Amino acid sequence: MILTVTLNAAIDKRYVVEDAKMGEVNRVLQCSYTPGGKGLNVSKPASIAGARVVATGFVGGHAGNFIVASLKDFGIQSEFYHVAEESRTCINIWDSVHKLQTEYLEPGFTVSKEDWEGFVGKFTELVKDADVVSISGSVPKGLDSTAYQQLVAVTKAAGKRVILDTSGELLRAGIEAKPTLVKPNIDEIRFLTGKACDTREELLEAAMKIHTRGVEIVVISLGANGSLVVCGEGIFQAVVPRIDAVNTVGCGDSMIAGFALGFERGLAIQETLRLASAISAAAALREETGFFVKEDMEQLFDKIQILEIKK
Repeated sequence: MILTVTLNAAIDKRYVVEDAKMGEVNRVLQCSYTPGGKGLNVSKPASIAGARVVATGFVGGHAGNFIVASLKDFGIQSEFYHVAEESRTCINIWDSVHKLQTEYLEPGFTVSKEDWEGFVGKFTELVKDADVVSISGSVPKGLDSTAYQQLVAVTKAAGKRVILDTSGELLRAGIEAKPTLVKPNIDEIRFLTGKACDTREELLEAAMKIHTRGVEIVVISLGANGSLVVCGEGIFQAVVPRIDAVNTVGCGDSMIAGFALGFERGLAIQETLRLASAISAAAALREETGFFVKEDMEQLFDKIQILEIKK
C-alpha cells in the first residue's frame, strides 16, 4: 500500500479561457473541479497504475467533504483528519490562445497544536500498514518547517521507505531526517546550496552532497529535459522524448507516484526512473491534473533513455 500525505489539500478548479485580459470580464469555456494538493496529485496516478492508495492529511468543512467524496471515483481510500474550517481552493487558468497557464493558490486554514498532535497519532497508525509513504507540498498555517521532519522520522522508525517532495525551509529541515528520496528542481537546489548551479556538473555535485548526508536517492527534475538521479547504485540521467504537452501542472507529482510504485514493486532504480519518467510525460498529455492514460505511458516507456553517467 502507498500512503500519501497532503497536509494542505484543496479543490482544484481548472478554467479554460480564450485570450484572457486582465481587468476585464473573461468568459470561461470549460471548467473542471478535482481533489487537489500535491499529495493527491501523487495519489491519483498511483491508483490509475494499479496501486492500493490511502490518502491522509487535513481537510475541513464542505470543501473537505467534497475532496473526500471525489477521491472515491479514483479508488483512493480517504483517511483524512477533519477540522472545522474550510479547505482551500486552487484555481488554474489556461489561456488557449496564448498557451499560458496562470495559478491562484489560496493559503487555507490554520492547524492548531491539538489538531497536529491528533493527526500525528493517526498518521503513526496508518504508517504501520504502508509499504511506501509519500509526503508532498506545503503545510497549513500553524505548522513550522519541522512538520515534515517529524513525519519522516515516524515513517523511518516504522522501517518504511519515505519520499519527501517539498521546497524551501520544509525541504531543508526535512533532509535532516534523511528521507529515502527527495526530488528538488533546479530552483530548489539553488535555494539549498546558495549557488547558481547552471551546469550538470554543479547540479550533480549538489545532489551528491545531499546523498552523503543520508538521503538514499536524490532526483533533480529538469522539466522537459528529464531528470538526474544520484544514489548508491550510481548516477543516472533520464532523457524523455519531445511531446506536445497539454497540461504540465502536477507532472512532478506524477513522477513521485512512479517512484512510489517502483519502491512498492521492488524495481531496480533504473526501471523505477523509467517508470516515473513515463508516467510524468504521459500526465503532460492530458488536460486533467494528476491523471494519465496507461496507453500513453506504455508508448512512452520504451522511448525513455536511462543513461548511466558514473558508477
